Amino acid sequence: MRAALAALFMLCALVASAAEPLKVYAVNAPLADFAARLGGARVEAVFPVPAGRDPAFWRPPLALIAEFQAADLILLNGAGFASWTQKVSLPRSRVVDTSRGFADRYIETEGVTHSHGPEGAHSHAAVASYTWLDFRQAAEQARAVADALTRRAPDAEAEIAERLDALTADLSALDTRARAIGEALRDVRVIASHPRYQYLARAYGVEIASLDWEAGETPTEAQWRAFDHLREGAARVLMVWEAEPAPEASAALTGRGVAGAVFDPGAASDAQSRSFIDRMSANLDALEAALSSM
Repeated sequence: MRAALAALFMLCALVASAAEPLKVYAVNAPLADFAARLGGARVEAVFPVPAGRDPAFWRPPLALIAEFQAADLILLNGAGFASWTQKVSLPRSRVVDTSRGFADRYIETEGVTHSHGPEGAHSHAAVASYTWLDFRQAAEQARAVADALTRRAPDAEAEIAERLDALTADLSALDTRARAIGEALRDVRVIASHPRYQYLARAYGVEIASLDWEAGETPTEAQWRAFDHLREGAARVLMVWEAEPAPEASAALTGRGVAGAVFDPGAASDAQSRSFIDRMSANLDALEAALSSM
């Protein structure tokens, strides 16, 4: 009788454990999206960076660090993204560096220190960190997430694999579109408001010059002079913003005969709660519309 009760107790414990979703904390929105899509009901994906904050430079309070430490899985981007993760103790067995598989393809940059937003003074790292803007690399990161979920929930291997196939297909479709857009941009001078797009540029053959502008602010005269210097001699110019520009900035670009497009890098949470695929599709739509307007 006791043996039967013990077996029943263990069975109930296993069922309860299986019903409990894995708590997966991510340092950026793409990884949280991948975890939620791949894990389905088996995963509670948590991306705790407050709206309006830059997750690349945000520093969590101690209480949130404790939540990361207690998570079933901690998804890191690697490439220097969320540098706070290198300064605290995180359980190695539950940490997944999703870009480790292509660390030899990181892009080195010149470090730039400046101050803006709630994060205050910070440096853009000497390694470009928005790795997922090369959609083939994003697929590798999604695969790393799927592998980690499968290790934690081996009974869900088949469904995770099926979802990974669907996600990979969506990323491949984005990659195909981006390659076509890259071809169309070959004779266009592309200038970005912020240094976010290094992997996009390399993957799709686009040369992108970067400024250090805040999208919602009106550029100063000195900033416009720098912009005009970059566009000098170009027949067609495209300005890429990471968020909606100030109306005055848009008007000044129109007056210069410069097309504009918003390409949201997607690191932060989305005000419209769109998926990563939908956000990137909208970005490509914006580039195509800008090309059509030239």
